Order: sequence, then C-alpha cells, then structure tokens
Amino acid sequence: MHVLFEEDGAFKAATVVTDNDTSLQVETASGKRSKIKSANVLLRYNEPAPASLLDQAGLLAAGIEPDFLWECLGEGEFSFTDFASEYFGHLVGAVEAVALLLALHAAPIYFHRKGRGRFRKAPAGILQAALAGLEKKRQQALSIEHMTAQLTAFVLPPEFPPMLGQLLYKPDRNRSETKALEAACSQTGLSSAHLLQRCGAIRSAHDYHLQRFLLEQFPRGTGFPAIPPPSVPVDLPRADVQAFSIDDATTTEIDDAFSLQTLPGVGWRVGIHIAAPALGIAPGSPLDEIARERLSTVYMPGNKFTMLPDSAVERYTLASGRAVPAVSLYLTVTSEFEIIADESRLEIVPVVANLRHHDIEPLFNEQTIAGGLPEFAFRDHLLTLWQLANACEGRRGKPSAVPGNHDYNFRVTGDLADAESCRIEISARRRGSPLDKLVAELMIVANSTWGGRLASKGVPAIYRVQTGGKVRMSTSPQAHEGLGVKQYAWSSSPLRRYVDLLNQWQLIACLNGDTPPFAARSDALFAALRDFELTYAAYAEFQRNMERYWCLRWLRQQGVESIVATMGRDNLARLDDLPLVQRLPSAPELKPGQRVCLRIESIDYLTLALGCRYVETLSSAAGSDDKAAEEVGEAFD
Repeated sequence: MHVLFEEDGAFKAATVVTDNDTSLQVETASGKRSKIKSANVLLRYNEPAPASLLDQAGLLAAGIEPDFLWECLGEGEFSFTDFASEYFGHLVGAVEAVALLLALHAAPIYFHRKGRGRFRKAPAGILQAALAGLEKKRQQALSIEHMTAQLTAFVLPPEFPPMLGQLLYKPDRNRSETKALEAACSQTGLSSAHLLQRCGAIRSAHDYHLQRFLLEQFPRGTGFPAIPPPSVPVDLPRADVQAFSIDDATTTEIDDAFSLQTLPGVGWRVGIHIAAPALGIAPGSPLDEIARERLSTVYMPGNKFTMLPDSAVERYTLASGRAVPAVSLYLTVTSEFEIIADESRLEIVPVVANLRHHDIEPLFNEQTIAGGLPEFAFRDHLLTLWQLANACEGRRGKPSAVPGNHDYNFRVTGDLADAESCRIEISARRRGSPLDKLVAELMIVANSTWGGRLASKGVPAIYRVQTGGKVRMSTSPQAHEGLGVKQYAWSSSPLRRYVDLLNQWQLIACLNGDTPPFAARSDALFAALRDFELTYAAYAEFQRNMERYWCLRWLRQQGVESIVATMGRDNLARLDDLPLVQRLPSAPELKPGQRVCLRIESIDYLTLALGCRYVETLSSAAGSDDKAAEEVGEAFD
C-alpha cells in the first residue's frame, strides 16, 4: 500500500510500513522513514510505485487546461478524487487522480482550496480580476525585459526622462523602471548613476550632485514666491560714523561693518554694525516663513542660494554709499586696548566703503605691518582694529583661527549649466591673517556681548556652546570653551543665518524693552534650533562635496599626475594647496606630519572618489606631529 500526502506545502508519495488509526509510518523512495498523521493522507493506492507517481502525474497534468476545468465545474465544493472520474469519464487510477490534483493546485486563481484535497472554483468576477492582474504582470515583465535590453545597450528608455530624479536619488523598487535599472546594473556591473551617465541621462557630474541636493532640500525649487519686499524703518537716529565692511569679492549679503572714532584722552570708540533685517521682517510674516524654511544661505563654488530674496537683501545689506538700518555695538577702548564700556543701539548707519580681501590683503598683512604700511584707504583704522583684535585674542586665551590652516577660494569661469566646460581656479588663504583676525575677533566680541546681555535680561536666545570638545546649539547661555567666552549667541549674520535673525528679534525686543517674540522653552524656539542644526549640517556637507568635485576637476584640468600630501592619523593625508583629504591604504605606517608623494590613478566625478597610490616619503612637515594630525583631521571632518 502506498499513500500520497501533503507535508510542508508539498505533495509526497511513500510506501506504508505501519498503519495505525491516527498515524502512519512510511518509507519514501530514498529509504527515509518518517511518521505522518493520517489526516495528511490525500490518497491511498497500490500502483504505480511512489518513485514514479508524481512524475507520471506531472506529465499528465501539463495537458489539463484550467479554463476548461473551471467551465466543467459547478458552484459547490468538490473533492479532487470525485471530480477526476467526472473529468476523465471513467473510474480513475492514482496517476489520473493525482494529475488532476496537481492541475487544480497549480491554478489557485481558478480554484480556491477549501481543505485537504477539496476545492471550489473561483467566482467569475474574482477570476476575471485575477486574470487581468496576471496579464498586467506579464506586460510589466515584458516591459522590464525591453527596458533592461535598452539600458544594457546604453540607450535610455523613453520611460526614464520624466522620473530620472527618483531613479537616481529615491528609487521605488516597486516600479518597473527601477527593476529594469537594477537588472541592467547587475548585468553591466555598473552603478545606477554610472549606467545612466553612459546612457546620456546625466548632463554632468556637477548637475548630478546639485540635483540630489535640490531634491532633498529644495523639492519645490530654489525660486522665491512673489511677495512684497520688507519695509525699512525711517524713524531711527542716524549714526555719526563712516562705516566700512571687509568681505570676499563675491559677498553680496554684507552683514557686518565697522567704524572707528578717536576719543581724546581715552582711546577710541569702536563701532560694530550688524545689518538689521529683523526691523523689517516680522516673525510669522511671509518673509519669515521663507527664511524659516531655508534657515541659511547655501554656498558652493560658483553659485549660492540665498536665505532671503534679493529684494530683502538689497534693502538691508550694508552696501557702500548707502545708509542702512543696523544694530550697532559701540565699544569704548582705551589706548591700551582695554574695553571699558559698551553700548548697543538701533540706528541708521552710513556705509562709505566695502573693502574686499583681494584688494586689501596685499597691502595689509604680516609683512607690510612689520615693515611699515603703505598709504591706502582706512589704513589707520585697520591697524587700530587689528591691534584691538590681538588684545581681545590675548584676553580670551584662545586663537581665533588654528595657525597654519588655510581657507580656499574657488573661482569658476563659465556657465555652470555646462559645468564640464568651466574652468576652476583654487587659491589658498592662510587663516589667522590680520584681516581674518580683525573680523573674527570683533564678531566674537559682538556675539558674546549680546549673548551676555540677553542672558542677563532673561531673554531666550539660541547659543553656540562648546563643552568637552563638542560644539552644539543650545537655549542655555553656556560657555564656548573653544573661544574662551562665557556665552556665544550667533547674532552677526542675520541676512544669511536664521538663528542670527531669530536672535536679532530677541535682541531688538530687549533693547526696546518689548516682549520678545520667542518665549522661554517655547516649542517654536526649540523647533528652530533643531531644524537649523540639521539643515546647516546638510548644507555644509553639500558645500564640502561640491568643493571636492571642483578639486577633482582642477587636478584633471591641470594635468596633475602626482602630488605631495601631509600625513595625518589613520592613513589620512591632506593634499598640498587643495582642501582635499584622502585616505591612503597603500601607504606604510607613517608618523603624522610626514610628507609623501602620491600618484593619482583614478578620478570619479560621480562618486567623488580619488584613487591615489603612495610613491615615496619625502620629509616631515614643520610643526608638531599632533598639530599636523589635527589639521588633517579637521579638514577631513
């Protein structure tokens, strides 16, 4: 006696060894014995042998059409053994019965299982819907196959252009296009970005990185809605100063300016003037909503996306030849450069000059200061303010910039719409230069002084805090250990950073004796802090990536085949004259600060990967190993 039974969703045949009431011991064709429940037995039969039953039944089942079976059946439940005789027209044997069972089991959309060996035909409506679904899947499979063939031939399927952004950056694996792309990538061994680039779908690597950022951060585009420009107050007192700013050549959002007046018998009256868009932008206004959504200006080589519309920037930027609303901090400074008093005012400030780094630094630097400054506009003002900056730095006990580190200026020539044809110039500017120190120290004075005023008056604000080496934003006026100040509230860039604009609203309310817009522990304050931190970090990461892209372009543009680098820790190396840090697994174990020669082997603009191989060790860089490691690590972070 043999039996057909179901186990783990599969049909099996075996010979009965022992037959009990509720269970059977059976032996399969392989000789394996097992115990099965009697309830799992679908058919008992004498022939053929178990080893051939399913094979013979499978061949016979292949010729049974489910459509015909469905037409033959009535509406009630049925057993496969009963229907087998009706279908074949005679008393069936084991092979025919099992063939029908296999045919029924293989067509679940036609026949619904109602128990072991029992079925019911699917209702007509459900069957038609299921068949339509199968046909749709078949067509999708054919479409996927066709698109895959096109992609592997490096031809872009016509279905792809409308959804390239999704395919590249947020693929939906349920879509046919994504499945085709994944299949083509598997066949070609290319990533999706590289494959689509081969198909001509990516205009340039620059555009690839830019579009990813825009999709994530500016899904509705970078344009501003049509809203009225902010009003400018006309009832503020006019300052009796001649203010000037110090910025890079490309700066249009000029937030800060300075003034200097002699105080006979005392020293000087130093003015730090910060643009005051908070006077024209009300919390909750359409302009505030724009700034709140963007949270910061986005910078990248050759381009930027401003936090505020041009109309708002134009009305409040501290441009030369204009009188502009500002929040001014006046410092009374002695001839020994001690700050003995300060006063804050809201006023109209006349700006007489916008000094640019590239014009002033050749005239005002360590060498010209030591050797005697030549004649140029604001020479004496800059010298006095630089001396004050040195004194402030000394009192803090912390440098305003890490000595020896550099800032890099990127100048892109050409139309970014065709980035591959643009030329890139990269120039290094050492941090801590006299102009850098002058601006940095006076901004530290302003931000720490105003942060202290807000804290002393109990006015909520957002502070930049550093404790235990970790920098974070906080609503508590805690110390910034890296700067050596008791508190530090960003307030000096309200045209470019939302935190500064928010703090300026709070500061203006404090100066006027009004109720501040943001209450202590308000949800709006904490939400602005959280969102700013996340968004500002994303913007900074994008800027680093775009700078890395242009550094790689520069290497190719200049035909650089080998380059010198300074080693840091963990096989990190900083390339000379570029803000580019590279991991070097091929380098031997070297001390931080050692200089090495590297051969450039590959550049991938899509992944921003630079392939370098260690060639030789040259020498040790000047300065301590720890300093070199710190500089390389800082650049890598």
